[in-house]
Parts: sequence; C-alpha cells; structure tokens
Amino acid sequence: MTHSPPLRRYSLRPNTFWLLAPAILLLVVWTQIPFVLTIYHSFRRFNLLNPERQGFVGLENFHSHLTDPIFWTAVQNTLVLVGSVLAITVLLGLVLAVLFYQDFPGRALARTLVISPFFVMPVVSALIWKNMLMHPVYGLFAWVAQRLGQEPIDWLAIYPMQSIVLMVSWQWTPFAMLLILTGLQSLSKEQLEAAKIDGANAWQEFRYIIVPHLAQTLSVVVMLETIFLLTIFAEIYASTSGGPGLATTTLPYLIYLKAFGEYRIGVAAAGAVFAVILANIVAIFVLRMIGRNLQGGRT
Repeated sequence: MTHSPPLRRYSLRPNTFWLLAPAILLLVVWTQIPFVLTIYHSFRRFNLLNPERQGFVGLENFHSHLTDPIFWTAVQNTLVLVGSVLAITVLLGLVLAVLFYQDFPGRALARTLVISPFFVMPVVSALIWKNMLMHPVYGLFAWVAQRLGQEPIDWLAIYPMQSIVLMVSWQWTPFAMLLILTGLQSLSKEQLEAAKIDGANAWQEFRYIIVPHLAQTLSVVVMLETIFLLTIFAEIYASTSGGPGLATTTLPYLIYLKAFGEYRIGVAAAGAVFAVILANIVAIFVLRMIGRNLQGGRT
C-alpha cells in the first residue's frame, strides 16, 4: 500500500506591515497632526487680530486658563453635563433595551422609532427643543401648562443646564439602548428560563443575570458616550449660547469663545489640551467605578 507524500506547507501570508502602512499613515495624518499642532500653538502667542505678534510664551496660555474663574466654571459645567447625561442615558437605555429585548407585536417598528432621535443633527435637535417644545409662548410645554391652568415656564432662562441635559439625553439615549440591546442578543434565553424555574423574580433576573452579562457592554457605552459628551457644542451654541451668564458655558464652548470671540488661538489651543486631559481623567474614573461596582455585584 503506497502512501502519498505529505503536502508541503507554504506560508502564503505576505508582510502585513506594508498592507497596513497606508491605513496607519492616513490615521496618523488625520488624528495626530492636528493634535500636535494644537500642542504647538498652546505654547505660543497667536492672536488673529495681531498676527505679527507671535512667539513662544511657555506656559503662559495654560496659566491664563488656570487663573481664570470662567475656566473653572466651564469645567464644572462640563462635568455636570457629562455626569447627568451619562446617568440618564445609561439607565434609560438599559431599561429600554430590556423592554425591546422582549417579544411583542410591532417590535421592529418600535425599535426604529426609538432609535430615530440619534440620527437627528444636533443643531436641528436644539432648534426643535428651543422653538417647538420649550418656547415660553409658542412651545408645546407652554401650551400644556396653559391647558392645565399653570403659568408657562421659560425653560432655557430658568433651567438652562437642565434643558441642555434633557436635549442631549433625548438624542443619546437611543445610542446607549442600541449598544446595550446588541449586548443582550448574546444572552441565552434558556438561562433566564432556568432562573424562572428556580423561583427568581424579574428584579433578581435583572440584577444577577442581565446586568453582570452586560458588564463589558456598559463599559463600552460609558467610554464612548464620555468621549462624545465632552465635546458637546452644537446644542449649547444653538439654544443658550453659553448663558444665561455662564450657566451653560462648558469647556468646548469656552474654547470656541477664546478662538472666535477673542481670536486668541494660543489660549484656545491650551484649553483644547486641558479638554483632552479632562476627557482621559473622566473616562478612567468612570470606567474604574463601573468595573468596581460590577465586580462587587458578582460576589
């Protein structure tokens, strides 16, 4: 009985570096060059009204922010906005995801309707809330208040930060729900049925099965939302313009004011560097807090 000679294994994998090099180069050019230029200008004096007065000023631009009370107010407003929107969107997104995980007639249409606010442009969303819902004379909320015999409220003047939080939460809740719902698809329904057989109620299923299963998904949701929420600008620009006073002036809006209001590009660049540092600090803190709570829930 003859045996055929063993097949010789040839490596067909080329040098993958040269295949990835164009994509890596494009990524570096697209992301790192603007960031490097931002750091460069943060150490220089650069005012668009006096372009001839340029030069290296060291840490003067950073010192200008740190000694400005408006900067710390903007940082505080940014943290309040991000924290409030994160709490609302993650909790509401989790509840909606569990709801739409169930089978019921018209589920596909309901999912589409709930996700649709995320595809509305931020400026359009802000104008809808400002002029069609929150306007003290023509808005829907004012009409409902009048029908109930109450005095209409000028939401953007009396509750400016709460109004911005409501606008942003309305738009980002579908994003959180979509990611959490995707994570729920990998949850075995047999596991939930076994828990029901063992006598677990709905809250116990949610607390000890669903939430631990979504640990990584929730971390991803928090990380992505934190990155995007720290750059919220259009809603504030189109609705309150940072006011009344400094009530809704966040760090991104302050950077805009320094660059296009005062034309101090160097100071604005220093503020952008602070924004990057703040984004990393907030993301690390929130992710560690969530990881600690989820690990405690498993024990």
